[in-house]
Amino acid sequence: MKLIAGLGNPGSQYELTRHNIGFMAIDKIADAFLIPMDFDKKQKAILGKGMMGSEKVILAKPQTYMNLSGESIRAISDYYNIAPEDIIIVFDDISLDVGQLRIRKKGSA
Repeated sequence: MKLIAGLGNPGSQYELTRHNIGFMAIDKIADAFLIPMDFDKKQKAILGKGMMGSEKVILAKPQTYMNLSGESIRAISDYYNIAPEDIIIVFDDISLDVGQLRIRKKGSA
């Protein structure tokens, strides 16, 4: 099982900002793979569980604000016993131009 977490800030005032690109990506993935999303109070996130091809996935939009998103992601990964190597984080990076993408296996934000 994979956890795909999109980072952003909750609230309509942040909805279409660059900082919320992670939330937007999760919304697109959920739509494309018909994965319903719903708020999970215990995990402090909007979650969706489904399949992407043959892979079980959990989609997550932490509702803890960007700087505290690790709390939610940790709670989800602990609850579902997801190993760190099976976690994908989608977020904006101000050092990249709009439209650029960087993929890396290790590192910090």
